[in-house]
Amino acid sequence: MARRTSRGLIAAATATVALIAPVGPAAAAGTAPQPTGPQARVFMVNPVQSSGDQSLTDAKDSATAVPASAYTLAELRNLDGSGGLSGRWAYVRSDTGASAKVAEAGGYDRHDDQFEQVMAYFWVNQAQEYLQGLGFGTELPGANDRPQPVRINQWGSDNSFFTDKKDEIRFGKGGVDDAEDAEVIVHEYGHAVHEAQVPGFGTSAEAGAIGEAFGDYLAVEVGADAAARHGWPVRTDLACAADWDSVSYSAAPHCLRRLDGTKVYADRVGEVHADGEIWSRALWDIRTALGARTADRIIVNAQFGFAPDTSFSAAAQQTIATARSMYGQSAADAVRDAFRAREIPGV
Repeated sequence: MARRTSRGLIAAATATVALIAPVGPAAAAGTAPQPTGPQARVFMVNPVQSSGDQSLTDAKDSATAVPASAYTLAELRNLDGSGGLSGRWAYVRSDTGASAKVAEAGGYDRHDDQFEQVMAYFWVNQAQEYLQGLGFGTELPGANDRPQPVRINQWGSDNSFFTDKKDEIRFGKGGVDDAEDAEVIVHEYGHAVHEAQVPGFGTSAEAGAIGEAFGDYLAVEVGADAAARHGWPVRTDLACAADWDSVSYSAAPHCLRRLDGTKVYADRVGEVHADGEIWSRALWDIRTALGARTADRIIVNAQFGFAPDTSFSAAAQQTIATARSMYGQSAADAVRDAFRAREIPGV
């Protein structure tokens, strides 16, 4: 039976636990990569984040519901030359409506089914490029460094999930269609990364919470890195995940979940998304203490040593040990402090 890892957006949605170019180090902040390949119209992470406008609504996929300034043209990288959305790190396995064509990718908007296909390809590729830029796949083991299959609008509800049955990501519809928000796309990719690192990951409640937390954290990190690379505006709180997708089910300022909450271990309620906010705050504090690049290399590398049913305590100790082996005792102390602040046992 497939283990589904969902975003848990609505109670009615059931789920258990939700042209090849070389990749180099991340570009300096504000230094946009020079495009050399096909161009696609995409959101700069999401329309709420780039505009700061909390009054935006879905309006039934209306093209005029978001400002034209929310879109940008960006290069579709690592394509395989087939003319469709298939490449080195991602491919659209199935979709709603006609399949997107690379030659037309610069003209789609959110009213077109093909826009979500383009968003999914672009941001899954972006996420793997981010990991590659951290050294995963070269000096460090690869972290899901394979073509990631995605299905668009294959779930008849406002929910998305990764399933290990076919190692694929499925993006839902309803309200803001999920593949319109880069942070939703990358959150689900985070589950695929965990599964690739530790097959069967998430078999305990605490491991499931760690999975949700990492998905949120990776989503924010990949979006922040892309914004810095391209010089895109960020006009909402960076610690808020999925500002656009959440407009239909959260009060303004819209947010699916936050990375800077105040929960500690004793606040666990047994629901993976809620309890994940304990772990994601620890990751956020590690980032604050060590900087994004160092923190992310430690965080992702540590996950290779997790067990499928890992506890918060065991995962925290593994992350501390990884920090020590990679960067020394001062880094390990910073990581330990982040977990101690969440009152995680054993650290």
